[in-house]
Amino acid sequence: MDLVVLIVHVLAAAGIIGLVLVQHGKGADVGAAFGTGSAGSVFGSAGSANFLSRMTAGLALVFFLTSIGLTFLSSKRGSGKGVMADQPAVTQPVPDKAPGAASVPDVPAAPAAKSDAGGKTGAAAPAVPASKPGEAPK
Repeated sequence: MDLVVLIVHVLAAAGIIGLVLVQHGKGADVGAAFGTGSAGSVFGSAGSANFLSRMTAGLALVFFLTSIGLTFLSSKRGSGKGVMADQPAVTQPVPDKAPGAASVPDVPAAPAAKSDAGGKTGAAAPAVPASKPGEAPK
């Protein structure tokens, strides 16, 4: 049922697009009066606007009805849960540790800082040239 309503919905949308592109605007009549357009059309000079506008209105009604129908059908299908509600939580297995064994850290330790001649520890930060206020650093 959903598929049938969806196909009708897509066909109605394509039909509306086609009919709107075929219709001419209000400004086209002014060009036709000066000889730069065609005054007549397949359905006559005044009949095309009525026929095409009625077809567009009919397809718009079908489009709106199928939109409401698709909304109704989709609300009946689900129980209101989110998309991820049925997915199980991903868990990592915890390795068993032997009793009395020393704990080994999972993350390696950072290298120890070397001390220099002055007794200070740590590496010196690279020098950054000073910039004037409002000037971009180089």
